[in-house]
Amino acid sequence: MKPNYEAMNKAELRAYVLGHREDIEAIRLLFQVQDDIDIKKYPPVCTEEGIPIEKNINIMKKAIEDKIEQENNNK
Repeated sequence: MKPNYEAMNKAELRAYVLGHREDIEAIRLLFQVQDDIDIKKYPPVCTEEGIPIEKNINIMKKAIEDKIEQENNNK
């Protein structure tokens, strides 16, 4: 009988997955993005052929720099 994954918090589900690595359903639920979490999506850094897209790389570099600055200001 499978446990009720929905009733587990993240820590409990993570512990379960670490002990039951073959349970794909539990793994999917663990890594499922919650609707209430705001996630910033970025454009791809290269084409399907593997050619870098400089414009998109610069967007991501700027975002990383901004995040580092924000973290440093919060110290």
